[in-house]
Amino acid sequence: MTAADPSPGGPGTGATPEIGCHRDGPVLRITLNRPHVLNAVTETVLRDLADLITEAGEDPDVRVIVLAGAGRAFSSGADLTTVTEISSPAGTIHAANRVIRSITAVPQPVVAAVQGPAAGVGCSIALACDLVLASSDAFFQLAFVKVGLMPDGGATLLVPAGIGRARAMYLSLLGDRLPATTAAEWGLIHRVADPAALVADVDDLATRLSRAAPLALAATKRAVNAATLGGLEDSMRRELDGQSALLTSADFQTAVAAFREKQTPTFAGR
Repeated sequence: MTAADPSPGGPGTGATPEIGCHRDGPVLRITLNRPHVLNAVTETVLRDLADLITEAGEDPDVRVIVLAGAGRAFSSGADLTTVTEISSPAGTIHAANRVIRSITAVPQPVVAAVQGPAAGVGCSIALACDLVLASSDAFFQLAFVKVGLMPDGGATLLVPAGIGRARAMYLSLLGDRLPATTAAEWGLIHRVADPAALVADVDDLATRLSRAAPLALAATKRAVNAATLGGLEDSMRRELDGQSALLTSADFQTAVAAFREKQTPTFAGR
């Protein structure tokens, strides 16, 4: 089992061409499989991902869920080249929120294996996981502001819950890349691994978790999330309102056009 192995785990796994599943005993690995666009996600991918995680949560034989990305990235965020995503922004936001809810709601621990970028909603998805292991060459980026948007996918709570308001503001308002080593120092993620050791380290962690008492893990996860993420639904509602307005702005349309032409957008504030 490797971080770039999206092979389906057989009938009933719910795997799709863009999301792979690999079952290894009590460990289920779910892999975003769009490496040609650095695993940028569409509304369909987000819906399928939420369904897979929810289904895994209902399977008593699954003790641990590992979420990874194929190729060089965990996820570069929303796919801005997909026209339907722009024409149906609310659907994409709702789909992203379903993923975050599924990760935080399933009783099993969810481990994120991050290599390369975890940007935009990809960053939100990674940080919603219970434990995040990242390659030393990985980075986290709330890149929304660079296309005239605000963080979503629960990031306005997930990030400050981990590193505090000042650092969350820095990441959100500037959209700078946060190297994995700094993310670990700040307490945003669990640990950094050497790129060559990431898969082995994730597998070791998943094995340890799979051998722990599942009822105790589930109760602990519920309690910690209740204490730290109790305002998640309110945060996602605020994000939905704000993002829906921003997605109809001229600034966002300018950013999309600039993205497609590989240029830097000039924002007019409207």
